Amino acid sequence: MAEVSTATLDLELLRSFQAAAQLGSLAAAAEQRHRTVSAISMQIKRLEALLDARLLERGPRGVVPTATGEALLQEARELLRMHDGIVARYAGQGLRGKVRFGLPEDYARELLGDVLPEFTSRHPEVLLQAVTATSGELARQLGRSRLDLAVVLDRPIPLSGGESLWRTTPVWAAPRAANLTERASLPLALHEVDCPYRTLASEALERLGRPWHAVFTSTSIHAIERAVERGLAISVLDRERLTPAMRELSEAEGLPALGRCEARLHFARVIEPGSRPAAEALAELLRERLRGRGPWRGAISS
Repeated sequence: MAEVSTATLDLELLRSFQAAAQLGSLAAAAEQRHRTVSAISMQIKRLEALLDARLLERGPRGVVPTATGEALLQEARELLRMHDGIVARYAGQGLRGKVRFGLPEDYARELLGDVLPEFTSRHPEVLLQAVTATSGELARQLGRSRLDLAVVLDRPIPLSGGESLWRTTPVWAAPRAANLTERASLPLALHEVDCPYRTLASEALERLGRPWHAVFTSTSIHAIERAVERGLAISVLDRERLTPAMRELSEAEGLPALGRCEARLHFARVIEPGSRPAAEALAELLRERLRGRGPWRGAISS
């Protein structure tokens, strides 16, 4: 009879691996986990030995998950969410209350895929209400205390205070199969008013004296991306959103340099007392997952 394996996964090893894989750095994982770099390295080596597989490729600029590591990362997230949810429900450690959270629609897919599900697993008794909107609209809702906290880009309506989470990387995105830069008036696909990237595009083109018109306007980032992919327009997108059907335009092709935006975390001036602990807990998770790198895995240059 074949011997049955008695290997048991240590959740602390999984947590350290998850932190290193998501942050792309053993040092960043050590800071998040309140351990030394050598302790994090040893934990990951123990996990690799237990699973008999290399999980991270180590290099001069940090660490990157291997194919096996990527697969484990997805399963580890789900396992840890389930574990933390069980503890919160049965050990009486969960927060209660309600938290109203706003986020830019451009980053909703990544936050909904990682940060927000983790928060609801950690705190199943908290009523989370998440909404997406342009940064200008989110700023107004914060000012009216319709949100408890929000991630807001610092344009077009700069808010005082707040704390930096990450710098965005806006680029000119064009269809790979069509050349639209030679037209007398540049056709653009844009969000409506109050969008930071619309502001960046219009300011840059006006400085250059380059005529432009909005050939396609939508509240949906996915519709704007589709308009670019299908050759209808040029747009300004975060570099991480470029698809194989797009290409990044440069100054050599007649497009002006773009400014940059900063994503900042803001609290409303007035938060109901019963909601403050839940809002603080969500803010701390956002800091852990996004500070310095944004919603994309790995560091974002600044």
